[in-house]
Amino acid sequence: MAYDSNQMRSSTSPATALRWSRRTVIVSLLASAALPAQVEEPQQQPRDRQPFPPNPEEDRKLPNGKSQKDAIAKDEHEKALKDADDLVAMAEQLRDEIKRAGDFVVPVGSVKKTEEIEKLARKIRGRLKD
Repeated sequence: MAYDSNQMRSSTSPATALRWSRRTVIVSLLASAALPAQVEEPQQQPRDRQPFPPNPEEDRKLPNGKSQKDAIAKDEHEKALKDADDLVAMAEQLRDEIKRAGDFVVPVGSVKKTEEIEKLARKIRGRLKD
């Protein structure tokens, strides 16, 4: 016996089909509402494990056992010292250029050197503020 969907539709009345579709919708809504209630049981974490990270303020350790914050601070300090040495060297170069130029002449290179000095000074200031 072959299934013919066209014959099935013609044999049922529209009211019966509408009632059947309402039942289908209601049953499916009830089933979908019941599923999350079963799934949402509170999950207990094992007592020996703590959520990650346990404390964001706590300092992490590097593989060599040293503090990560200390290593970052040391690195930033070394960078600031290097930049300060570069700043002093650039300022001395600028002073020498201005001495060689004379009383009434300003070399174009000196103006560019002052811009580089300002840029480096801002970089140092920004690093020290953070």
